Amino acid sequence: MTAPRRSLIHHADFRRLWVGDALGQLGAQLTGLALPILAVRHLAATEAQMGLLTAAETAAFLVIGLPVGAWVDRMRKRRVLILADLVRAATLAVVVVLALTGHGSMPLLYVGALVISAASVFFDVSHQSYVPGLVGLDHIGEGNAKLQATQSVAMVVGPALGGVLLRLVSAPVVIAVNAVTYLLSAVAVGRIRAREELPPAHTRRPLRTEIAEGLSFVVRQPLLRRIVACTGIANLFSAVSSAVVVIFALRELGLDEAAYGTVLSAGAVGGLLGAAVSDRLARWVGEGRIIPLSAVAFVPGTALTPLAATLPVPPQLTLIVGGFFLSFSVVVYNVAQVSFRQRLCPPTLLGRMNASVRFIVWGAMPLGGLVGGWLGHVYGALPTLWVAAAGAALSTLPVLFSPLVRMRELPGPAQPVEV
Repeated sequence: MTAPRRSLIHHADFRRLWVGDALGQLGAQLTGLALPILAVRHLAATEAQMGLLTAAETAAFLVIGLPVGAWVDRMRKRRVLILADLVRAATLAVVVVLALTGHGSMPLLYVGALVISAASVFFDVSHQSYVPGLVGLDHIGEGNAKLQATQSVAMVVGPALGGVLLRLVSAPVVIAVNAVTYLLSAVAVGRIRAREELPPAHTRRPLRTEIAEGLSFVVRQPLLRRIVACTGIANLFSAVSSAVVVIFALRELGLDEAAYGTVLSAGAVGGLLGAAVSDRLARWVGEGRIIPLSAVAFVPGTALTPLAATLPVPPQLTLIVGGFFLSFSVVVYNVAQVSFRQRLCPPTLLGRMNASVRFIVWGAMPLGGLVGGWLGHVYGALPTLWVAAAGAALSTLPVLFSPLVRMRELPGPAQPVEV
């Protein structure tokens, strides 16, 4: 009889990574609430300006996303995680000091968002590439589920805590809390004892060749190619929504900052549930089928946001139900597809593969932010949100009409699949 698999709860280094991730996620949620509120309430940002801010927050994935993967594969990922946390903490500290001294402006927020975006590219690519080597391939699903659960808890706690704090202190002070959490995250990751073995320097090839290998791996894998297309389209239209949703909630629905924070927290409970059941749900439905099924659930979650302006129920209720559907489906989808990517890819290619995926799926977001800002400026927030809902439906097509709907098990690295 096979002994039961030991939980990652007992893995000391994973616990340290988990704590660092939890601190960073909580702080990021606070800033995710406070930064757009600072722009809309205190700097009177227009739809076009919010579109530029949304674009700046993800621009680095499009600009430097591909070479970062090759660089990360040549570096010790733990050191990259620590440095990225320190850069983000320092940048937020500068934004806070200038805002509190009356020197805050939208150009300042654009620059801060661009720097944080660049640091986040290095952090995210390193993080996804670090987990498999730290916990082992057999624990990838459990590790990703725990990290997604942490993100979901942060999405529940962060906006609610931020809403309460915004009643007591200004938005820059709430952002300052995030700077502290990034510092604590760097400390936690710095305590990881496992040491990485870097590939020998003589095995390195020209940067262009290594970047091409990562991108080629993504586009030549039939199932991975469909998953990336789904994620990229969904992110494009998610950014369209993000450009105007705060203006829609605060100005058109008339919510105050605390009510909006409560809406985000209550909706994020769906993500917490998704993280708790994703592993079991994938085993029950099938680890292949769960990807298109969870993608389909993006649609009602996205459509309920603009419906909050017309349904004969309190808008907060509609936004909460939509947020619940969306966060549940996104977490289930992400646990399944990230675990598949990590299992499919050779360890030496993980950084470049993850960077290539991020380049495509996150590189769409600054474009979406610009489109959303333009649509909001020309047509208004509500029509823009309906465009985003239509885009969510479009994003399901690459995985809905694919072999994934018939597959219980996804292939491993030595199992090619015919499409």
